[in-house]
Amino acid sequence: MATDPGLHAQLEAVADQAVDVLKRGGTLFACGNGGSASQATHVTGELVGSFFDHAHRPLRAVPLGFDPSSLTAIANDFKYEIIFSRQLQALGKPGDTLWAFSTSGNSPNILAAMETAKAMEITTVLFSNHDGGSARLMADYFLYTPQSSTPRVQELRLLYAHILCEMIELRCA
Repeated sequence: MATDPGLHAQLEAVADQAVDVLKRGGTLFACGNGGSASQATHVTGELVGSFFDHAHRPLRAVPLGFDPSSLTAIANDFKYEIIFSRQLQALGKPGDTLWAFSTSGNSPNILAAMETAKAMEITTVLFSNHDGGSARLMADYFLYTPQSSTPRVQELRLLYAHILCEMIELRCA
């Protein structure tokens, strides 16, 4: 697999942006569906807990969609497509960041969350496949995998997320 010469620069830019948000007291939100949801909660857990340095202070990171009461109420009373955007409206503020994990980049609830983030002046980072689907058009940063196979996309995204967690933790020390 060839290395994208821009990947390192993109990872640096995403890490710098996240560090800036966290140092200003902002929040890093993450969302996804299925395996992507697992990655969203995994990465926020790494930042709140610790990645390498157990003496490191917890970082403000919140996975969207992991409160069963809110999730089911929003899906039931409104529609499933707004489960992330509704939570982002309640919890987010201008200057925060949303990391959206989507293998296709076309999930309606991811698109709605990214649209809401844009309207709220929340920076968006998309972790997706090689083309990023419709979400790519809304992303401030696009970390893509040069793959279309779901397992390979998810494996590479986790690698990117772990690299970012390490960079962020070191820079927030």
